[in-house]
Amino acid sequence: MANEEIHPESVAAQALGWLDEQTRAINPPIHMSSTFLRDADNQYRSGRVYMRDQNPAFDQAEAVITELEGGHQTLLFASGMAAATAVFQGLRPGDHVLAPNVMYWSLRNWLTGFATAWGLDVELIEMTDPAVVQAALRPGVTKLVWVETPANPLWTITDIVATAELVHAAGALLAVDSTAASPVLTKPLAFGADLVMHSATKYLNGHSDLTAGTLTTRVDNEHWQRVRAVRAQGGATLGSVESWLLLRGMRTLFLRVRTASASALHIAEHFDGHPGIAEVFYPGLPTSHGHLVAQRQMSGGFGGMLSIRLRDGVDAAIAVAASTRLWKRATSLGGVESLIEHRGSIEGPGSPVPLDLLRLSVGIEHVDDLIADLERALAEI
Repeated sequence: MANEEIHPESVAAQALGWLDEQTRAINPPIHMSSTFLRDADNQYRSGRVYMRDQNPAFDQAEAVITELEGGHQTLLFASGMAAATAVFQGLRPGDHVLAPNVMYWSLRNWLTGFATAWGLDVELIEMTDPAVVQAALRPGVTKLVWVETPANPLWTITDIVATAELVHAAGALLAVDSTAASPVLTKPLAFGADLVMHSATKYLNGHSDLTAGTLTTRVDNEHWQRVRAVRAQGGATLGSVESWLLLRGMRTLFLRVRTASASALHIAEHFDGHPGIAEVFYPGLPTSHGHLVAQRQMSGGFGGMLSIRLRDGVDAAIAVAASTRLWKRATSLGGVESLIEHRGSIEGPGSPVPLDLLRLSVGIEHVDDLIADLERALAEI
């Protein structure tokens, strides 16, 4: 089937139709060898020398993601943070980079701490406004622009096409954290991005049982070769079992993401205007600031993530999170179980996140049960 055009749902479910010709197994083996046999003439015709960055367990998962993203090549990493930081480590000290002011907090902290200490010139801006992006770009000096869309935890939307045009005109690269959208809903490379990153811990795996990250490039270039070297020499690579689990998880990717997206929209619509809730953040709501852009670059749904602000403030937010039964109080997102989190407590001082905000990761439970559980918790405060 390799030469046939098949739908992305089939690519994921069949894992590109892989079959072990020796055993006829439809699931791949788990390779546990850390080293590989050298040929008699001292060559490595297998293409594999050492497990760290040449693990056979990577091959199929990387190929599936590359196909889903429409890219040139994918690399697996030990975590989303390892994948994201590798993009910046592929730059050189003194390079100017732009990133969103509101974004995944751990990466934001790394950029303003380690990256700046290492020598990158990091500037945080309002990434959703193309005029702000254009004003911040320094042609010939800016080397990378990092976009997260929808952006954690306010789920703001950045126009990838418009941003890519500005970034490329300035001679820079555009990298997109598409974790919240997944390739089910958005393919950033098709909109002009050069790199797409996923915390595969989240939707790609979808079962809250591993940490992983992925990077996919649109083309092979000098920066990509440096990123490859960062992974190989830094060693932030995935284990064999985790690679197998990731591939397992991706087989149900489309079912999970579409179910979560449909439920999240229903939940957002239900609680929009609720007397106990001051604001609902979800790009699928027509009143959302980024709704029109989201309609253009998200296909089949607006994601399984939303956030709410409690009208009675921070104490009410914490009380609601403490009272839910189905919604589990835990950090992460994109799993089959629904999670609720008081994000301000996690991010701490300096966070731009309102303290009355709760972040919701919608799983695949029945949506009526999730709504009833949240309604009951709101009624108890």
